[in-house]
Amino acid sequence: MAYRKLESLNEKGYLILKDHEGPAPAPEEWTSLEYIDWKSGGDTNFAPLASAFGDLECHGFWDHGKADKDGMWTSNSELTPTIKAWVENVGANFGRVRVIQLNPSTEEEARRHIHQDDNNRLNPDGEGWVVRAWLELDAPEGSKFILRDEKDDAESEQLIPLYPGRQLIIDTERMWHVVHNPGPAPRHALIASFETSDALDAWVESQRV
Repeated sequence: MAYRKLESLNEKGYLILKDHEGPAPAPEEWTSLEYIDWKSGGDTNFAPLASAFGDLECHGFWDHGKADKDGMWTSNSELTPTIKAWVENVGANFGRVRVIQLNPSTEEEARRHIHQDDNNRLNPDGEGWVVRAWLELDAPEGSKFILRDEKDDAESEQLIPLYPGRQLIIDTERMWHVVHNPGPAPRHALIASFETSDALDAWVESQRV
């Protein structure tokens, strides 16, 4: 099927963007949220900020018969004005928007959870490809993204150090990925699905290093 894709992701499948320059979210914007025990890429919990119909749930939009687009804000979003503004300032159509809480693990344990996402199920042919953007909220020292072109191809691996304010955009349906958090505290980050469009192109260009 033919989709509009981000040309800036063609080469590597991901971009490390410049660090977030706006107001930093206060810790209360993620510590006060209602989290759901939902496992993805390790020992995780998620706080839904936007879901298929605005409910506090983590199911894929396809479970509701829609593509991962046209997300609706949940009650959690009322507690996160700075994070919500970050998403809206991108200007692109968004789907799932969540804060992830990743508990510590060994690097070996983390690597066992390397995976690809299913972002484009039910996405109509000819529309924008859905990718994911990250804003790191907090991250224990030594936290890192592990990216691979192929699951078992260690030579293709890229390691990206994580720290508060780091921004990334990744085609996670293309790239195998997982985050290692060495602890001792949980790591929190915003994850937002965005549809490729002129607006997303413009935002990515504005955030290029």
